[in-house]
Amino acid sequence: MYAIIQAGGRQLKVSPGMTVDVDGPAGDVGKEITFGRVLMIGQDSGEVHAGSPYLANARVVGIVDGPQRGPKIRVFKKKRRKGMRRTKGHRAQLTRVRIKDIVI
Repeated sequence: MYAIIQAGGRQLKVSPGMTVDVDGPAGDVGKEITFGRVLMIGQDSGEVHAGSPYLANARVVGIVDGPQRGPKIRVFKKKRRKGMRRTKGHRAQLTRVRIKDIVI
């Protein structure tokens, strides 16, 4: 069984037992978190439930494993012949979530 959820402005394909990184600061470690924006659920029998845009009464339950940091992003700007060069960068604050269950 799998589900496609919307979390942190992105769409993620998740299944029970999987760990995913979601945008945003971490909550308490071990706390249960619920994702209510479920776009689609696919079952092992091949049956697919799709929402418009979300499925009613469907949710994905996960457990917070802790904070995580994304990859380092470098932004380099340059204007030719002007001597202007600027480097900036950042690392996104993510939350690692272990998917526990998909409820229809």
